[in-house]
Amino acid sequence: MEKRSKFSSKIGFVLAASGSAVGLGNLWRFPYLAAQYGGGTFLLIYLLLALTFGFTMLITEIAIGRKTRLSAIGAFRSLDKKFAWLGWLESLVPAIITPYYCVIGGWVLRYLFVFMRGQASAAAEDGYFGSFISSSAAPVIWLTVFILLVALVVILGVEKGIEKVSVVLMPMLVILSIIIAIYVITRPGAVDGIIYYLKPELSKIRPKTVLAALGQLFYSLSLAMGIMVTYGSYMKSEDSLELSVHQIDFFDTLIAFIAGMMIVPAVYMFSNGDESAMSAGPGLMFITLPKIFESMAGGTVIGVIFFLLVLFAALTSAISLMETIVSIVQDRLKWQRTKSTIVVTLFCLIMAIPSSLGFGAWSSFTILGMDILDFWDFLSNSVLMPIVAISICIMIGYVVGTKAVKEEVERKGERFKGYGFYCVMVRYIAPVAIIAILITSILSAMGLWSW
Repeated sequence: MEKRSKFSSKIGFVLAASGSAVGLGNLWRFPYLAAQYGGGTFLLIYLLLALTFGFTMLITEIAIGRKTRLSAIGAFRSLDKKFAWLGWLESLVPAIITPYYCVIGGWVLRYLFVFMRGQASAAAEDGYFGSFISSSAAPVIWLTVFILLVALVVILGVEKGIEKVSVVLMPMLVILSIIIAIYVITRPGAVDGIIYYLKPELSKIRPKTVLAALGQLFYSLSLAMGIMVTYGSYMKSEDSLELSVHQIDFFDTLIAFIAGMMIVPAVYMFSNGDESAMSAGPGLMFITLPKIFESMAGGTVIGVIFFLLVLFAALTSAISLMETIVSIVQDRLKWQRTKSTIVVTLFCLIMAIPSSLGFGAWSSFTILGMDILDFWDFLSNSVLMPIVAISICIMIGYVVGTKAVKEEVERKGERFKGYGFYCVMVRYIAPVAIIAILITSILSAMGLWSW
């Protein structure tokens, strides 16, 4: 068994964990939810939740990882044998998410290639996206390329692979986001879109808006996936845990904010303020935005930069997902990293192909009325992750005790400044909020609740 890897520096850990959190959820899901739920109103609620709920769940999972120096399965067993099942359940989440996430990563890679070849007009045509994902060979080829890119980084290890890539990609991701945001907000007619995005209207606050923001935060921060437990196990003992969590929270929220500034004003201009056009779901990135880039002066260049940005975000998240599975395999089977990564890569590819074919050759096959990819997404994000998060809150809040987290935060004499607030959140507020997410997600899937 290899000696457990560690990040070589605090900034390496923060950027790697931030890279995990910053993914397609920030660059695609956040903007369309912000547009759908009143722009500035949604943004304000999201920021408040990031500082409270996001901080609570992040510091809990990272502390568990660093305290035990184990991946999810071993970490929860080490804290309390009665919760060994929770480690298995949390480990199931990345095993489900990684394959279908790589399918979407393949789509991003394909669009980047198309824009780089100067074929922006083709990408903007009606039916282009549908034609691409419904074909059998092309999407599988692109997802294979994407998975191999991810595997290459993971096989290099924590310090030489994940940390080095994150230290490069995260600053580039921020810079590219700012470039596109500046370009968009300086376009004629962008002012109304900017006002819509930034100005909160308290009269528009509804329970659905709060739950949507909470669900997005949950999705965005890589919570209840085993990722933060795994990365926490690689964190140096001398690094400030509380400060690192605040920095991760800041990076993730910053990218989400800038993504909204990139996309919401652009779509607002393009649709003349029609909110239904801005809440187009997956179509926003692959159907609506190519049309917007096509209509802009210099849109092809902006399209290349945008899809390069999205690719970076997709890669950093996919790397953290695959690393989580590899870490679990290493801990359980005592395999070397190379062997573990190869086996996990083959598993992800085999599992990803049905999700890809679910839009084409296997489109007639549905589960609970959902195509294969949407079903896996529903099962992982709407069912398993909330159950895992509720269980973590119960374990830390009422069984193991919040002092276990406090002791880890204060290991090197650092005072846990937000401990009193943390206790209230993890024992009372977070569990109730997560139960609300779980119930509304299931009702939504059954057609009994509309987000």
